[in-house]
Amino acid sequence: MEDQATSPTVVSSPDGRSFRLRTSTDEGLRASDYVTIADGTGAEHLGYVESVDEVTETTTYATGSILPGPTTPAPFRSGAARRSDPSAVADFFTSAGASLTVGNLVDDPAVPVGLIPKRLNRHTFWCGQSGSGKTYALGVALEQILLHTRLPMVIFDPNSDFVRFGETLPHVQPEIAEQIAARGVRVLRHGSGPDSLRARIRTMDTAARGAMLRLDPVLHRNEFNAMVRFTPTGPIRSPQELAAGLARSDDPSAQALARHLENIGLFDWDIWALEETAATDVIDERPAATVLDLGSLERQEEQLAIALSVLNDLWQRREERRPLLLVIDEAHNLCSPDLESLLGRAVRDRIIQIAAEGRKYGLWLLLSTQRPSKVHAGIVSQCDNLTLMRMNSPQDLADLGDLFGFVPRQLLAQSARFRQGEALLAGGFVPAPTLTKIAARMTVEGGIDVRVPMP
Repeated sequence: MEDQATSPTVVSSPDGRSFRLRTSTDEGLRASDYVTIADGTGAEHLGYVESVDEVTETTTYATGSILPGPTTPAPFRSGAARRSDPSAVADFFTSAGASLTVGNLVDDPAVPVGLIPKRLNRHTFWCGQSGSGKTYALGVALEQILLHTRLPMVIFDPNSDFVRFGETLPHVQPEIAEQIAARGVRVLRHGSGPDSLRARIRTMDTAARGAMLRLDPVLHRNEFNAMVRFTPTGPIRSPQELAAGLARSDDPSAQALARHLENIGLFDWDIWALEETAATDVIDERPAATVLDLGSLERQEEQLAIALSVLNDLWQRREERRPLLLVIDEAHNLCSPDLESLLGRAVRDRIIQIAAEGRKYGLWLLLSTQRPSKVHAGIVSQCDNLTLMRMNSPQDLADLGDLFGFVPRQLLAQSARFRQGEALLAGGFVPAPTLTKIAARMTVEGGIDVRVPMP
């Protein structure tokens, strides 16, 4: 982008933070382009085009932001601009501390794009429609967090996509593979043994226990009261022992509670820790990553029970202020405004509470979903970071524009034309809103699509 006698480039800044630009249409200027701006004194600053406002046969008018740098320009009425060199953009990402490399600029593969690790202490919303590469891209980001931070993660994995998160692919350099193996990834799944996926109910608070047992404190007041007052006289080794203990009681409410638990089939579940290791015990040890393989459980209610047991335990112990990233894949399963059961509402409401108050306790959410409209707005509205992959739904894009007002609308609109693996990164965890081609995975993706049989 050069000054020309026939169509000069003119830049002005009314406040030293934003800019207005006029240039030749032949330059093909687009939202997301980086430009180097010379202010009235001749000092240069990096700028980012947020909106192309008008295009005529000869002239393009655009607006954008002047990005933070060594100096802040004063307002100026006339300056020059040119397309930024890739090295200048790369230096900007480096100086901003964007060290978690997740890909490259879509328009310039020579420029690596990274996330700022210290900005993961804000909630993140990660979305893209089916086939956009959303889960693959999420894996790339989690690999970088695993390798280059000491931030522990808990991954709620409803589709078993991350059950091989600790296994590296053949192309990975041996030293990187060794680092990933050394970090330690625990995968908890349905079954028996120390890595079985189990919930411990007796340590939960009263409201959470009631939701777990599907007891409304008003509608089931006698059974709820019996649950509150029940104290086992010794260790309980099976749900059947619990049922027998309740049934033997002289209290009619305890007997009614036993019948209630039998009627709802709770004794048929084999996720109860009782005297065995629970998922909360493993998480308390703070492995680098704990994958909760919810997809290994047949019943949705069992998945909700595990989620509630973990979320409730973390919230009860929030004053410990031990940083933890809670990664909820397919977040609409746990965060939907349409959840109707006592258990489902209890899970969603706890996530709403963590979204609103958890940051000061070191509980940070990373929510991934195909449909933003299927996640409670009270949760999404608390997110300061956004990753958006291909999204065709006009309503979802409009909702995202309202919730993430800091993201330029023209960049959001471009997502309908993204190719697989392309993403818009915006918010505090990137130096500037950025269109990114996501890098290759290093670990094995568990939930790969089934291929169409061919001759």
